[in-house]
Amino acid sequence: MANLPPSHYPDIGHLGEDLVAQWLQSTGWVILHRCFSSRWGEIDIIAQYDGRTGEKLLTQDSLRAKRPATANSIQHSLLAFVEVKTRSSGSWDAGGRSAITPQKQAKIWRTAGIFLAQYPEKADYSCRFDVAIVYCQKISKNLTGVTANQEALATSSVDGYKLKLQEYIPAAFDSLIDNG
Repeated sequence: MANLPPSHYPDIGHLGEDLVAQWLQSTGWVILHRCFSSRWGEIDIIAQYDGRTGEKLLTQDSLRAKRPATANSIQHSLLAFVEVKTRSSGSWDAGGRSAITPQKQAKIWRTAGIFLAQYPEKADYSCRFDVAIVYCQKISKNLTGVTANQEALATSSVDGYKLKLQEYIPAAFDSLIDNG
């Protein structure tokens, strides 16, 4: 049987990004962009989280009363620029971690800057750079038996592949630099 042309096979990178975007949405994030690109590079997912805190506020009235006012619905928006690495077993780059070089990080930083310039209303939001590690396995029709594996944050099966979100690393550039 002849091999099918590469264009016939699904892009496992996009399948991994789909899984991560769905997981982020299920945890309260709003997906602003997928595959945001500039001349510097591309960011797989840009997501926003609007958290609420019960912080104390200093208002003019509370200053006069010499006590802080309580605000139960203060909104703090956070932007995550997410790099998704989808790999199959036996990947050469530590599940995608080694592919996030300082050069790749610099491209993502620059592209994030372009995004913030295009959306100045988001320029004051807190920002971080996250990495999602997705494991992809071709589903074999002859698969029998049970295999033990690490618990996944999310899973999906699509186009003959089983995908598992193995790890989500918030503020990963900091930890990759520290542990690199």
